[in-house]
Amino acid sequence: MSVTILGIETSCDDTSAGVLQDGVLLSNVTYSQEIHSKYGGVVPELAARGHQQKIVPVVREALCVAGICGKELSGIAVTFGPGLSGSLLVGTSFAKGLSLSLNRPLIAVNHLHAHVLVHFIEVKGQEYAPPEFPYLCLLVSGGNTLIIQVRSPTEMHIIGQTLDDAAGEAFDKCAKAIGLPYPGGPCVSKLAEKGDPMAFRFARPNVSGYDFSFSGLKTSFLYTLRDAFGGDTHLIQPRIADLCASLEHTIIEILLKKVAAAVDTTRIPRVALAGGVSANETLRLRLREKGQHEGWKVYIPERDLSTDNGAMVALNGYLLYTEEALKNSSACSCLPFSRTTLEPAYREM
Repeated sequence: MSVTILGIETSCDDTSAGVLQDGVLLSNVTYSQEIHSKYGGVVPELAARGHQQKIVPVVREALCVAGICGKELSGIAVTFGPGLSGSLLVGTSFAKGLSLSLNRPLIAVNHLHAHVLVHFIEVKGQEYAPPEFPYLCLLVSGGNTLIIQVRSPTEMHIIGQTLDDAAGEAFDKCAKAIGLPYPGGPCVSKLAEKGDPMAFRFARPNVSGYDFSFSGLKTSFLYTLRDAFGGDTHLIQPRIADLCASLEHTIIEILLKKVAAAVDTTRIPRVALAGGVSANETLRLRLREKGQHEGWKVYIPERDLSTDNGAMVALNGYLLYTEEALKNSSACSCLPFSRTTLEPAYREM
C-alpha cells in the first residue's frame, strides 16, 4: 500500500505544504509573506498572522495539485522547531486538528533535519541520485550555519557551527547597511553579478576547527562604509555592486574553506548543500567548481527545495512513518525527533 504524507512548514515567514507519495513529490506549494520587507526583517507577530490567513488555502492547493483528498493521507508531518514560536504554533495547531479529524498520525519534524535530507526527495522526470552515506552537509540559512556529518537518515553529528551570526544574517544585515530591501541576500547576489569581488577586502575571522564566525565580517563591512565613504549613501551607490560582490566572495570563501578542512579530516568526499542560502547562484557554482577540482561528489538541491518548503517536511515524515515503531503506534501519535544528536545544537531562528 502506498504511503502518502502531507508536510506543513511554518517555522518563519513562509507558509508551505507539500505532498509526497512513497517518497515521490506530488506537490509543493509555498506562500511567501512580503509585508516584512517594509520593516527590514521578519516581524514575528505579523508572520504568525500571515500563517493564520494562508495555511488553509495553501494546504488545500497542495492537496488539489497532488490529486489527493484528506482521507487518502497516511499521515500529517509538521515542523515543530526550531523557528518563531508564534509561527510554529499556527502550523502545529492546524496539523493537530487535521490529524484528529482524519484519524491519521501526526509526525513531528525538526526543521533543520528536513533541510539536511531534502536531497532524498524524488521528483518525477528527474534522475534520482541522493547522497551516499556518510556525507557532509553544509547547511546555510538566515539563522544557522552548520557542517553536519550525516551517517544515516537518523544519525547526524554537527562538526562545525557558527559561534555568533549565521551567513544568511550577515548577508541581510550588510545589505540593510547599504540600503537594500529585505531579504537582502537575493539583492546582494543579483548586484554582485555586475561587481568586482576583489574591489574590497573584509575581515575573515580566524576560528579554529570547523566553526564559523560572521560578526567580525559584519563589523569590517560597516568600517569599510565609514572609512571609504564616510557613511554617505550617495557615495556608496556607484560602488554598491563592488561592495556586494566583495561581500559575497568573502562569505563563500569562509564557507568553502571550512568545508574543505572537514573533507580532508573526515575523508568523506561527498558534500551536500542545504538551507535558504543554498539558492545563492555563486555559492552553488563555486561549490561545484571546488568539488570538481578536489574530486568531491557534490549535491545541490533544486531552487524551490532550497528555501523553507513543505516537501522537505513531508519527506522526513515519510521516513519516520515507514519506521516500524511509528507503523505500530496508535493513530494521531506525535513522534518528537530525539534520536539524533543534531537537535541539541540547533539555534533559534
